[in-house]
Amino acid sequence: MTVSLTALARAGFTEPERAPRMLDELRLPATEVADAVASLGKAASPDHALLGLVRLSEVLPARESNALTTLFAQDKDGWNRLVAVLGASTALTDHLVRHPERWHDVVAARIRDREQLYALLTDAVGDATGTPAYDALRVAYYRQLVQIAAVDLTGDAVELLPEVSEALAELAGAAVGAALEIARHTVPDSDSCRLTVIGMGKCGGRELNYISDVDVVFVAEPADGVTEAHAMEVGAKLATEVMRACSVSTGEGALWQVDPALRPEGKQGPLVRTVDSHRAYYDRWAKTWEFQALLKARPIAGDEEIGAAYLDAVQPLVWRAADREHFVEDVQAMRRRVEAHVPAAEAGRQLKLGPGGLRDIEFSMQLLQLVHGRTDERLRNRGTLAAMESLSRGGYIGRVDAHELDQAYRQLRVLEHRIQLSRMRRTHLIPNNPAELRALGRSVGLRVDPETEVVRQWRERAAGVRRLHERIFYRPLLTAVANLSVDDAQLTRANAEDRFAALGFRDAKGAVRHLEALTSGVSRRAAIQRTLLPVMLQWFSEEVDPDLGLLAFRKLSDALGSTHWFLKMLRDEGRAAETLARSLAASRYVGQLLENAPSAVRVFGSHYALVPLSREQLLTVMQSAVERQPDDAAALLAIRSARRDELIRIAVADLTGAIDLDTVERSLTDLAAATLQGALDLAVRHVERDSGQTLSTAMTIIGMGRLGGREMGYASDADVMFVHDPLPGADPQVAQRQAEEVVTYLSSGLSAAGPDPALVVDADLRPEGRSGPIVRTLASYAAYYERWSEGWEAQALLRANPIAGDQALAARFTELIDPLRYPQGGIDASAVRAIRMLKARMEAERLPRGGDIRTHFKLGRGGLSDVEWTVQLAQLQHAYDIPDLRHPGTMTPLRVMAQQGLIEVRDAAKLRESWTLASRLRNASVLWRGRPVDSLPGSLADADGIARILGSPVGSGHELSERYLRVSRRAREVVERDFYGSPTDSDRDTDPTR
Repeated sequence: MTVSLTALARAGFTEPERAPRMLDELRLPATEVADAVASLGKAASPDHALLGLVRLSEVLPARESNALTTLFAQDKDGWNRLVAVLGASTALTDHLVRHPERWHDVVAARIRDREQLYALLTDAVGDATGTPAYDALRVAYYRQLVQIAAVDLTGDAVELLPEVSEALAELAGAAVGAALEIARHTVPDSDSCRLTVIGMGKCGGRELNYISDVDVVFVAEPADGVTEAHAMEVGAKLATEVMRACSVSTGEGALWQVDPALRPEGKQGPLVRTVDSHRAYYDRWAKTWEFQALLKARPIAGDEEIGAAYLDAVQPLVWRAADREHFVEDVQAMRRRVEAHVPAAEAGRQLKLGPGGLRDIEFSMQLLQLVHGRTDERLRNRGTLAAMESLSRGGYIGRVDAHELDQAYRQLRVLEHRIQLSRMRRTHLIPNNPAELRALGRSVGLRVDPETEVVRQWRERAAGVRRLHERIFYRPLLTAVANLSVDDAQLTRANAEDRFAALGFRDAKGAVRHLEALTSGVSRRAAIQRTLLPVMLQWFSEEVDPDLGLLAFRKLSDALGSTHWFLKMLRDEGRAAETLARSLAASRYVGQLLENAPSAVRVFGSHYALVPLSREQLLTVMQSAVERQPDDAAALLAIRSARRDELIRIAVADLTGAIDLDTVERSLTDLAAATLQGALDLAVRHVERDSGQTLSTAMTIIGMGRLGGREMGYASDADVMFVHDPLPGADPQVAQRQAEEVVTYLSSGLSAAGPDPALVVDADLRPEGRSGPIVRTLASYAAYYERWSEGWEAQALLRANPIAGDQALAARFTELIDPLRYPQGGIDASAVRAIRMLKARMEAERLPRGGDIRTHFKLGRGGLSDVEWTVQLAQLQHAYDIPDLRHPGTMTPLRVMAQQGLIEVRDAAKLRESWTLASRLRNASVLWRGRPVDSLPGSLADADGIARILGSPVGSGHELSERYLRVSRRAREVVERDFYGSPTDSDRDTDPTR
């Protein structure tokens, strides 16, 4: 039967015109040729497989001349194994052609255990020495290797990877054991030295490649009655012969290099050491990377008793390595160095060392093992996949992440194996030859465009690995855990109470109860808590109130229950755990917000957690939230929930020092403005739906006070004025009623109890105050200001600033009020006297009963009001002539005053310092106590908490009052002189007229 060229090409032959002749040489029955082609089409390279069959048939003895034909007819599984090996590896094909009798091994391939492999290879070398022994070792080794390859190539390679890698490692160990037997028959007086060979790296971890250096360490002890010096001399000769027996090239080729470079002192150190010498070196001199290497150490050949003694000596040191200073940073730096040394020409093809390669996975797992394995013996695995499984089961990495890494590791290793099998060369590079890429793609099951698809899948996998590596390997939690002592990291019940007391918890017994509630049991949640809490307790303790932090965290954990993302976020996402711990221990305000809405803790896991959103971004978030709601009540709740989430973001950024006071005030103002805009849009929609009529008036909201000045604090009300303007042809009464309904819905909705602290909408600064209508038309405002406006209203309008609603109407309102607040020629002397009298009366009458005029942030001497009125008086007098003074804030006009000579530069600095400190104290007081505070704290505990938020060390609260009183006293002196026009004591001391 003739097979068409099309059928051959479809089967994967790249030279289909040659195949028919070679198929004829196999003398297969004509009816079987099509099936044979189909079976060849399963090979990585059908051309190589067919050529290999022909070559093998040519060297078979006469008695087996029809053996391959018989095999195809009677044992399809055996045939497929042979075809798979011949099609995947030209090197193994050459071996089988050189030893044709070994084809039976491939057909009946199986993987043998360690004892069987050791016995087979040792028996093969017998008591021979020199080249005959080396050749026997190689033939025996490859006899087993081709069987491992046959099983690997005809099974599910991804699933078989652990079994195949272990078999390769055990085969290498058996080869080293046989080489040691050769050495003992070669080196004189070999009985005087008890030698063991410790496998390191992938051999030690039982995850070896087809071709790889076998990393070893030689350990020796003198036999009874032999001096150590003589035993070490003999041991060095034995070790040298072991290496030669494996690596020297003979007629049967070579196995691989036996590399002892991981021994103490590396290539500069003695080849052989005693157990005590190893222990002494690792105790005193070893570098961090050497302990990482020891993670995989295991005896693979030689004296078992010495091997056990070696492990007993070094294993405890491995699991104490993370106690070393800068341990985590050293491991991270080592990974970066390895990557940096990849040749530029290879960087884009590296399976092992490049970004997203095998080393990324291995280093990540090893670092986690070494840090957490100090206290969790379940993590003390040598193999990467076993370590991954243990880390996932223990909650140290997420199950989804572990699964993704597991699959990526297996797939990358399979690619590595297939590349090495091709020519049995030690390489970790994706080939760049199209034919080799095609064979590689086909070897992993790709049939459509294999040369392109294998590269695409590899790059996609590498990108995923790199992403996970960077998140896991550079996880800040690792450094924090490594910096704890073993006792602190274990959190045993016996030492917990004492540790809590030492950390500064006031209620150590209560803290223990919280700890037990969070960590008891065998659930994954409890396991992750046991990882997190030792370091979180440390972070709690570094704030003023660790009890507060732990209690808030307990409530948050209980509220979120088994929510999968919460603890995962704290474990995996940047500094989320530390930021949350410190925030909860430093701020009742943040704790209360999260207690009312636990799911808002998601903000801590965001890459932009400490970057407040802009007004435009907030509006987008709120509008999207509104659109998803079924009714107006739910929509209003969504707006307030979005506000709450942003309040948390701003507060946390403030607590961590990521933003300054200007940014805090601007962010809080933008948030209030976006909330008012969202609520206004919703209120309009609600009124229109309720009445069945379209709103017949345009509306705008004018910010007043700190809202208008873009200087809002955490406890600031939203001081506003509502303006509307009926549309042409609208009924004025209907327009007024609709506007009032909109304002009522907006104000009541934002001021009611909800998921966020209520945003009190205060319209008391409107014309006629509480006695006047809450919303007026633009014409009504114009009439009022023309006839009835008082001086204090012009002063209040200095901070008027449109913040929501119709922009055209807002512009017209601004045009209306500018002549009042920036009067031509400034205000006259009588108006100045009136403002001064009003300020003095406020100081006398508005201070709360029992309040101290020295310590009140707003109304006290040198406080916020003093500075603001001083600035506003200058604006009323000079803003018409100096346009730069026309700013609704406080600090910008104050800077302009100094630039224009309206105030001494040093006096402006005193006012700025006092206003800034008072504003920061006011905000910090709210963050600390969770409620509005207007005066310096009366208790030292509160002073400590507020001082800590301001960036002072824990315990520095006693300095807070002294600092504020000093700063505000200096500011008051300026106010007395520049606002009231009165000479201060310092002026009087230098006044020549006195």
